[in-house]
Amino acid sequence: MGEYQVFLVVLGAAILASSVLPRALRSLPLSLPILQVLAGFLLYLAVDGLPTPDPFAEGTIAERLSELVLIISLTAAGLKLDRRFGWRSWMPTWRLLAIAMPLTIAATALLGWGLLGLVPASALLLGAVIAPTDPVLASDVQVGGPNSDDETEVKVTLTAEAGLNDALAFPFTNAAIALLAGGPWVAGWFVDDVVVKLASAMVVGYASGRALGWLVFRSPPTTQLARTTEGIAAVGATLLVYGVAELAHGYGFLAVFIAALVLRDHERDHEYHEVLHEATETVERLGSALLLLLVGGAVAQGGLGSLGWREALVAVVLVVVVRPVFGWLSLLGTGLHKAQRLVIAGFGIRGMGSIYYLAHAGVDADFPGADRIWSVVLLTILLSVVVHGATANHAVARSEELVAE
Repeated sequence: MGEYQVFLVVLGAAILASSVLPRALRSLPLSLPILQVLAGFLLYLAVDGLPTPDPFAEGTIAERLSELVLIISLTAAGLKLDRRFGWRSWMPTWRLLAIAMPLTIAATALLGWGLLGLVPASALLLGAVIAPTDPVLASDVQVGGPNSDDETEVKVTLTAEAGLNDALAFPFTNAAIALLAGGPWVAGWFVDDVVVKLASAMVVGYASGRALGWLVFRSPPTTQLARTTEGIAAVGATLLVYGVAELAHGYGFLAVFIAALVLRDHERDHEYHEVLHEATETVERLGSALLLLLVGGAVAQGGLGSLGWREALVAVVLVVVVRPVFGWLSLLGTGLHKAQRLVIAGFGIRGMGSIYYLAHAGVDADFPGADRIWSVVLLTILLSVVVHGATANHAVARSEELVAE
């Protein structure tokens, strides 16, 4: 049997399904990611000789593939946010980032250390990689495209959170790597991984967004991109901004999201924003279909092999207790309806970001208990895909109904 050809058939079907099935599944307790993971699981059971979908065994490949999907999805998230960036208008998001995210990391690290017996560095790594919510798998709880009039408080908050916390998990992941290496690391980590890299990313992101806005909308007619229908420019811009940010010793994830937000602020009603968003969304669908097939393949090839009752308990607690509780607490005093707080707190979907950070850490260091960390992360992603995927449409719609009453 031609393993490669079979893989292409299944991948092609998964990508095609991403265009056909979402609307058909809206009334069912299913989501496209659930079906794509299942397809990957069955594919790897049926076909031998496929690549090993393990972020530790194939660290560099997993890191680069998930990295590419994430940066495209972050650009897509930034381009589709109609609400202007601001302190007051984004207050629920700031609360999630400043309160819920650090508390989630701390609680997860404590569970890893106290219940799983991981060494402190490995426990911190588990907390860091599980912290980012996902801009790839959370389409059902995010805003629609630019100028779509689909911006409820729930969707805006979850979209903005996913766009920002994928970058903010970096300092914590790097802290775990530094802790494992030993020595006096705290001061150097804070200056370099927190202050310098975040500042560099913000500068590059803002400057790039301004430059792209001029090129797209205000440059001479012969070079003005908005006069074309070439949405692929958004993909090129994403790669360019990401590469510049990384060369400038900044976090590329943060830079591309900020650049997309700044670009979106130019000529806000122009239809070319929709063209750019559609292009990034198309590429995102291609990459996410592949990654979800590999997630299913990881299960088929024993990715949950190190899963005991403690590891399973940690994964369940992360999805149904840790994020919902800390998310709820962080939103107190924001003025949101309790139904909105409940949905926002409960739908911190885990996915591609966790895979990326796990692969990134695995390339840089050899963490004790890596197989157990992978099992917990993989089960957490699966639970998130199933639980959130089955309930997202109903939960968001119901919260909007309650707010409107």
